[in-house]
Amino acid sequence: MAEVILYHHAQGLTPGVVAFADRLRRAGHLVHTPDLFDGRTFNDLDRGMQFVKELGFGEVRERGERAADKLPSELIYAGFSLGVLPAQKLAQTRHGAQGALLFYACVPVSEFGSAWPKRVPVQVHAMDADPFFVTDGDIDAARSLLGEAEEAELFLYPGNQHIFADSSLPSYDETASALLMQRVLDFLATR
Repeated sequence: MAEVILYHHAQGLTPGVVAFADRLRRAGHLVHTPDLFDGRTFNDLDRGMQFVKELGFGEVRERGERAADKLPSELIYAGFSLGVLPAQKLAQTRHGAQGALLFYACVPVSEFGSAWPKRVPVQVHAMDADPFFVTDGDIDAARSLLGEAEEAELFLYPGNQHIFADSSLPSYDETASALLMQRVLDFLATR
């Protein structure tokens, strides 16, 4: 059994994020889903991003860090899009990290330190034509991470949706989401 902290995306802790966490729980894993927006959710990504800009990216990351402070450090850090910020930072900087699952985003390792920590495995998942992931440079950061981490995988799925594994959103892709879930469960089974 793995212990996971799963950070939501810019639309908040949606029913789809909770359903994703519940699927991991049914597989026997302990999953924490902190609400970084204090109960607020948004119908579309633009409204969510407007809220994030008002709140501040640094504040979102700090809220994620504070949520992890209450938990053991031996966690798998996972994040959807915006949630990658606290997940990746903690996977890189918190002693005892057991792994990272980065969905739809990846930032340069240099953002949080000089190198990816040894023995911290990582998976990055995104669609191959997701304009946020490809155009904004996340794919380049992910490919760089592949060359740096001892155990790293980048999974690209056909399509152009950004948040494709949240079953409560119109961007949900059932086929890609099922494959993503299987790969995540395989990852967690070895931790």
